[in-house]
Amino acid sequence: MHKDINPASERSMRDYRAATVMRAEHMESSLTRLLEQQAAKVPSDVFLFASLCSMAFSLGAELLGHERAARFTGMWVGPLLIMGVYTKMVKTFGAR
Repeated sequence: MHKDINPASERSMRDYRAATVMRAEHMESSLTRLLEQQAAKVPSDVFLFASLCSMAFSLGAELLGHERAARFTGMWVGPLLIMGVYTKMVKTFGAR
């Protein structure tokens, strides 16, 4: 007795035409391409480590009573993590 694990598995064997991703009006400049290539060289761990350091410094400054410095460096965490996600996407999907 032959048991199918996925009855729709034959459907996934079809060849699908890839959707158009690039349009002429969405072309990027050579400067953008250069920046993406350079950003892909930076390890994603650098941004995670930098954001953790920013959190630690912000906490330390807050505990020492330096409110302005604590809030200033505390605001860096989000952008640093976003830059890490951006570099990960550039590495995964490539510079287009």
